[in-house]
Amino acid sequence: MSKSPDFDAFLRAHPSYPSTEKIDQLRQTEYARLDRGEHIYLDYTGGGIYAESQIRQHQKLLAENVFGNPHSTNPTSFAATELVDGTRESILHFFNADPDEYLAIFTSNASGALKLIGESYPFKDGRYLLTFDNHNSVNGIREFAHARGAEVTYIPIMLPDMRLDASSLDLELARPSKSGHNLFAFPAQSNFSSVTHSLEWIEKAHAHGWDVLLDAAAYVPTNKLDLSKVKPDFVPISFYKIFGYPTGLGALIARKDALAKLQRPWFAGGTITVASVQGDRHYLAEGAQAFEDGTLDYLNIPAIQIGLKHIESIGYDAIHERVRCLTGWLLDNLTQMKHSTGEPLVRVYGPTTTEGRGGAVTVNFFNKDGMMLDHRFVEGEANKVNISLRTGCFCNPGAGEIAMGVSRVELDVCFTQPGHEERLSTDDFRLCFDGKSTGAVRISVGMVTNFNDVQAFLSFARGLLE
Repeated sequence: MSKSPDFDAFLRAHPSYPSTEKIDQLRQTEYARLDRGEHIYLDYTGGGIYAESQIRQHQKLLAENVFGNPHSTNPTSFAATELVDGTRESILHFFNADPDEYLAIFTSNASGALKLIGESYPFKDGRYLLTFDNHNSVNGIREFAHARGAEVTYIPIMLPDMRLDASSLDLELARPSKSGHNLFAFPAQSNFSSVTHSLEWIEKAHAHGWDVLLDAAAYVPTNKLDLSKVKPDFVPISFYKIFGYPTGLGALIARKDALAKLQRPWFAGGTITVASVQGDRHYLAEGAQAFEDGTLDYLNIPAIQIGLKHIESIGYDAIHERVRCLTGWLLDNLTQMKHSTGEPLVRVYGPTTTEGRGGAVTVNFFNKDGMMLDHRFVEGEANKVNISLRTGCFCNPGAGEIAMGVSRVELDVCFTQPGHEERLSTDDFRLCFDGKSTGAVRISVGMVTNFNDVQAFLSFARGLLE
């Protein structure tokens, strides 16, 4: 790390940063390709970066062993089963989840885990309560709820910090359906504003008879989730967001008593003990297997265990503190940038301090006259200098609508325009809102971000000042 007056100022503002020095050392050995390729990677909420040792360990395991489909008892199948079961145990251990209370179900990703809940939850005569700033894969569960006659209610978030309206939450939690099941869903950390919501809501909801779905996908890359201290019923995660590799694997960590409420609408290979064609009957397997359709990705599942051990070797304390310090520096400097006219360069959607937030900073850029720059233009300019960030609404339309000031009336008008009944493209949608953006720019700091990465982005941002 090169020394400079800016770095000295950063250390004065964030004196705890040197405690994360072990990550700088890892950057030189495990993540050196970032610097060799002069990549400024600032899309950690979109996906983590894998360590080179993760790949080597996984390749060594595959090169030195023979593994077969685990749906058998032959030697190669048994070897694969042992690794799969060992990885399940590692997942529960990583999240400090009591194996007598929780199960780990392998899925393709967090979205796959959420679909399992949506298609199987007994919504009839019940309620589905969720916050405005949920990911679309959580929003999508409402289609199952609507189809089964459940009441669907959204809790609003409030500008400028985009935190929840606590009074609305208390009001809705206090009136669960008396004749059906009730499911409350919220993100531990918003993937749009990076607000971290209170995990105390879990027990508050339980006290009123709600099951709780905690979307932890954006939270667990930089925060320890201890399931011995908080007890959500369903926790969907994607492993690539935590440690980069493998992609295409996630998990649903579920409380056994909550899992028993789910009613699967179909069965598949691997999910049953017995199925009959002539008898027209089937019997679901018990536990996690009842929810794992077909053959598991048994060759890649062991890479999860390798990744979890890698994170454990670093420690969440160091990861969290590093992200907090760098995010604070990014926010402080971005919010101070102004054009010669006095107009701020950016508007931040979410908290402008590090209190109660994660490492994603979502903004839009403005010119000297206060006119918003198209987020696609900003991404294009960043691409030219090898900065990877993300633009759009990040599959979080509720947060985006609040941030951009898009009203329910405007949305209704847009959706009922001729030709919009059956199909609405992204460009069609943008044209509905004259003068308003339908997206933003997200800069997300992660585990192996360093000071130079943030400085490179700040230099880029200054280049947008007129």
